[in-house]
Amino acid sequence: MNIMVFGASGATGKLFVEQALEEGHEIIAFIRPTSDFPFVHKRLKKVIGDALVESDILNGMSSEVDAVVSCLGGQGLKPSTVTSQMMTNVLKGMDKHQVNRLIYLASAGVHKEIPGVTGFIAQRLLRNVLSDHRRSIEMIKTKKLDWTIVRPMGLTDKALTKKYRTSLGMVPKHGRSISRADVAHFMIQTLNNDKTVRQSIGLAT
Repeated sequence: MNIMVFGASGATGKLFVEQALEEGHEIIAFIRPTSDFPFVHKRLKKVIGDALVESDILNGMSSEVDAVVSCLGGQGLKPSTVTSQMMTNVLKGMDKHQVNRLIYLASAGVHKEIPGVTGFIAQRLLRNVLSDHRRSIEMIKTKKLDWTIVRPMGLTDKALTKKYRTSLGMVPKHGRSISRADVAHFMIQTLNNDKTVRQSIGLAT
């Protein structure tokens, strides 16, 4: 599969690219000129650009792309619309080049689905981050796309285990965290999984 990855130079994005290449996929990594992205591979193409610039995405994407994976995120906890602005441009690119499959990495709590004290803290601490992800998700759901929303609990830098739990709409019971490597693994596995289409899936170990 030919996969275009936005946010490819981020912590989870890099792991996605690495694992996807290992599984034989073709990767187009959309990265900023100043990004730290050391990968070199015969099945890896780098597209340099800024996701906040519409023309960079429209020109960087092509009809050869089979799926888009977004690991995009804002910077910090302050009010921001950066993530949803970038997704607006990504969706325009997908529409122009008729790309239908989208995996969008958000965060647990985006549906206010985390119960108890943990959920209360998440809504207070991450309120601006979650609000911007909600704007992106609302836009995505208006499109006739085969989308999947991925909502991990607290991200860690632990090793890949391939052992984690999923939950449609909610979050796995008593789940608190999951490694970025396992999140990347799930996103790769879900690309060809029809059961995840138009679903929002919570992840935790």
